[in-house]
Amino acid sequence: MTSLLDPHARGRVILVGAGPGDPDLLTLRAVEALRAADVVVHDGLIDMRVLDHAPAAAQRISVAKQRSRHTLRQEEINALIVAHVRAGSVVVRLKGGDPFVFGRGGEEVEAVRAAGLPVEVVPGVSSALGCAAEAMLPLTHRDWSSAVSFVAGQCQGLAEQEWAGLAGVGRTLVIYMGVSCAALIAEKLIADGVSPGMAVAVLERGTLPGSRAMRTLLADLGDMVERERVVSPAIIVVGEVVLLSDAEDRLAALARQAEHIA
Repeated sequence: MTSLLDPHARGRVILVGAGPGDPDLLTLRAVEALRAADVVVHDGLIDMRVLDHAPAAAQRISVAKQRSRHTLRQEEINALIVAHVRAGSVVVRLKGGDPFVFGRGGEEVEAVRAAGLPVEVVPGVSSALGCAAEAMLPLTHRDWSSAVSFVAGQCQGLAEQEWAGLAGVGRTLVIYMGVSCAALIAEKLIADGVSPGMAVAVLERGTLPGSRAMRTLLADLGDMVERERVVSPAIIVVGEVVLLSDAEDRLAALARQAEHIA
């Protein structure tokens, strides 16, 4: 693999995870990659302060995607990256969170490799991990959850997705891109046997200014999203670990556990 430190290496792609939002959560490797960039192709969820690490002369290209409206189709993004690399540019493909967790990073790596071009991946702090950590919400816990699953909650094809067994006692479910169909998600999980009283958290704009961590019960999820006017980016966490993000609820949960053991 070509080293980022080689200033003479041209014509390559560096796929970089920008983390959940806060520029301070960039990895050292990510900053190094940005400083080497001739072209930065970035998503819409990137905090613009992240781009300050790229040279002033570097070309910045937004390929922001919104629900039902894409600036460019994925195939066009792939072609754009390949074209700039073939022109001899160091292209940083900057994606929110980690590029290999619901970031289509795998598709872009395949496209670059198919074109016979060099590519490197710089992982980032995933949105789920970063937002949960900010909210003091452990996704796993020795006493409360021994498994965690990540799913995409987009409305299209939601009914066909198989989520049975992913949420419930002792398990944590993290849902990306689920705000717009939160009510349908709650109905789906309840129909699959998850208790309507299961704790749920919605983490909005995690690690960014104005971030909010809101908690409720599964049966109230859709209503709360509407009531609080939650907007993307946000993730939904379903599981008993949600209670551990609040000191009073943590004590109550521990008390219930003690009663159960007794």
